[in-house]
Amino acid sequence: MHSKRIRAILAPVATAALVLASGAAAVTAAAPAQALENGVARTPPMGWNSWNTFGCNISESLIKQMADAIVNSGMRDLGYQYVVVDDCWMNSTRDSAGNLQANSSRFPSGMKALGDYLHGKGLKFGIYQAPLDKTCAQYFNSYPGATGAQGHEVQDARQFAAWGVDYLKYDWCSPSGTIDDQVRTFAKMRDALASSGRQILYSINSNSVHDKTGPRRNWGDIANIWRTTEDITNEWDTGQTNGYPMGIQNIVNVTVPLASYAKPGAFIDPDMMEIGRGGMTDTEMRSHFALWAMMASPLIMGNDVRTMDSATQTILKNANLIAINQDTLGLQATQISNDGTRRVLAKKLSNGDVAVALFNQSGSTTTISTTASAIGKSGSSFTLTDAWTNATTSSTGSISAGVPAHGTVVYRVSGGGTVTPSPTPSSTPSSTLVSAASGRCLDVPNSSTTNGTQPVIWDCNGQANQRWTFSGQSIQALGKCLDAPSGATAGTKVQIWDCNGGTNQQWNLTAEGTIRSVQFSNLCLDVYNNNTANGTTVILWTCGSAANQRWSRV
Repeated sequence: MHSKRIRAILAPVATAALVLASGAAAVTAAAPAQALENGVARTPPMGWNSWNTFGCNISESLIKQMADAIVNSGMRDLGYQYVVVDDCWMNSTRDSAGNLQANSSRFPSGMKALGDYLHGKGLKFGIYQAPLDKTCAQYFNSYPGATGAQGHEVQDARQFAAWGVDYLKYDWCSPSGTIDDQVRTFAKMRDALASSGRQILYSINSNSVHDKTGPRRNWGDIANIWRTTEDITNEWDTGQTNGYPMGIQNIVNVTVPLASYAKPGAFIDPDMMEIGRGGMTDTEMRSHFALWAMMASPLIMGNDVRTMDSATQTILKNANLIAINQDTLGLQATQISNDGTRRVLAKKLSNGDVAVALFNQSGSTTTISTTASAIGKSGSSFTLTDAWTNATTSSTGSISAGVPAHGTVVYRVSGGGTVTPSPTPSSTPSSTLVSAASGRCLDVPNSSTTNGTQPVIWDCNGQANQRWTFSGQSIQALGKCLDAPSGATAGTKVQIWDCNGGTNQQWNLTAEGTIRSVQFSNLCLDVYNNNTANGTTVILWTCGSAANQRWSRV
């Protein structure tokens, strides 16, 4: 849901051990993926959630109508099985025994009866709760009051089990809470569900431990699915710098680098889908679905299923993309290439095929190309099956398509053998760049992806706007390249810009820890005036050996 309506207050992340004593560059591998092994979410869950379209305007009748529509439209038989009742279903007070109560005017038959109805339709029952004293709707004054699980975790878990709940959405909305606070709190409900006597898929939204730049930890040890960004909106790209809400392209930029975290039992969640809710073109809606499928994301509908038009049904019922999403390997697509406009993602499948997405992030039609070897296939004869048209073509290794603005072409590549693709900017573990002078990290302010944004130093926090990937001689963050402006001289501020392969976007990392421009070979990355304060600009300056020109990759 809707947790990111207020900016979190976060404890600073310690940086004392980040700078290597020698000053030489170093790399640490990305954290290995972990999984909550509770027997569910072996593939990403599919279903429907009430919040995107209805918010607090929900009732027993509405949920039953939606369940009927899911069955009658054929969506259930395609895998859409979870029906999740989001916030605003409960009374503001518990009963005398401390048990949760349904709002009797909205759900007069009670929640167990609703669960029985859904199970009778061959569907699964999802419900919403929050870990503190209030739910999100009460925090944001959109509901007169609802009680969170704080101090009642075991009791609530047992009650959910008794009601036949199959899926719990657990949503942190407080403006405060450190990482450690939230790990402990979310783990309480994880353990309570494990002891409830029923297998319940555990979905969390950790609010103040992720923001517009992405999550600060891999939550796969705590939950089956976990949110990675602020709330989604039915827009392509919000163009905002405050991080809320998140358009489709904004979310993709955050989510793609997290591929190493996904596995059966633990999937990242870029939020419920907006397909069928307006706000985007049909091409953009198709990209939305294709990219969620490639990223092994939960396919949770957020539209009114009762009134789906044919275009919406065509997208949501695409059996080829559903099969890619539901592949039993449970892998998220990795990035093969990205020049800031043309993005190629590849997802290995359990039968040896590889799904490849050619994603056009620009505003005009362009040709996007890759090769079978680049996506992890060996051999000389391949069959490409278009996920949208089902048309097949033969290839000796070239994979290419003219892709419309904001469009995504997806091929399933069969034939040949499989190999491990070469690391690329987002499949290579990202690093922070820590200044030896201050211990602060190279940071893209406000996670802005606007061309010309000037990096600064800031307290290290591990967020995506401080995570830099290295491909050849380019240094990238948020899908943009670190760039030395044309005609740069000593004192020119560096910037981020669409990647173009120019020598002004190429850098040499020296053994001494300096980062030297290829085009302007006498200039190095420098923290202005040897200042150490947050927000200090990073510039180009005549190369030397001072600490404000030495960086460590951590």
